[in-house]
Amino acid sequence: MGDVYVSRSKIVRRKGPIRDAYIAGESLPVVFSVHGGIAKHYGVKPEDLGESHAATIDYLIAAVAG
Repeated sequence: MGDVYVSRSKIVRRKGPIRDAYIAGESLPVVFSVHGGIAKHYGVKPEDLGESHAATIDYLIAAVAG
């Protein structure tokens, strides 16, 4: 059997949908949240969100399309 890679990450929820992802290859946490239509779909008000960031689905699509 060949080499096996195990990806290890840690997700920490800051507030509401804002999360910090600690992942291999990044010295700083990657921030996930919601924005625009995604926030609207989940009923997150812009004033409650404070800051918007890419959602996990945005990263997934970018990784697959890359």
